[in-house]
Amino acid sequence: MRKIFGRIFTIIWKTIVAFFILSIVSVIIYRWVPIPVTPLMLIRDVEQLGNGKGITMKHDWVPLEEISPKLQLAVVCSEDQNYLKHYGFDLGAIKKAMKENEQGKRIRGASTITQQTAKNVFLWQGRSYIRKGLEVWFTLLIETFWSKERIMEVYLNSIEMGNGIYGAEAASQYWFHKSAKKLSKDDAAAIAAILPNPLRLKANPASDYVSKRKVWIKQQMNFWGNQLDYDKYKDDDEPEKNETKK
Repeated sequence: MRKIFGRIFTIIWKTIVAFFILSIVSVIIYRWVPIPVTPLMLIRDVEQLGNGKGITMKHDWVPLEEISPKLQLAVVCSEDQNYLKHYGFDLGAIKKAMKENEQGKRIRGASTITQQTAKNVFLWQGRSYIRKGLEVWFTLLIETFWSKERIMEVYLNSIEMGNGIYGAEAASQYWFHKSAKKLSKDDAAAIAAILPNPLRLKANPASDYVSKRKVWIKQQMNFWGNQLDYDKYKDDDEPEKNETKK
């Protein structure tokens, strides 16, 4: 009996160690390598087949420089206004969400852009404690090994922005027939406005609800000075990304 338990313990221990090593290596690799497909994309493909529909998936990876700064700012204003400050988790938003949920109000989420990136790239949808625990782990890894620019690049290339539409470039072409680099402020706000429910909401033509969200998002963009400064909260001893080598 002791030998059996010993073997089981050994298997479990090796599995845990292998998972930690694999997860760290994966995050480090994805620091530079474009992500071709995510678990959510595959899940949606299966759902489409199950509904008797053909697979619809549009996904074109582009570097951050090819995505309009207006869209980068719009998603921060819409989804995570403390994005440049936090280390993956917005504690203030979490406390507020917990308080509102305890009061029986509409279930409120508090996921940051980093958490959404961790979930979309490495995990599956759901609210189980196991998935949430893994989300915390991958969020910490991402914040440790990736820059804020890289997190934004992966986020904007991976998230769902319509039915079978993934990433900024595919969404820009689908909703506005232009490249992600050429999105206007209004276009960017419209795409950001549908992110809470991209399967039901439309960026163009916009419903009354989406139009109201667009107005609010553009107001927030104005408060930010209409630009996203990735260097604003970096440590003083951290070299600037545009600093020339001596």
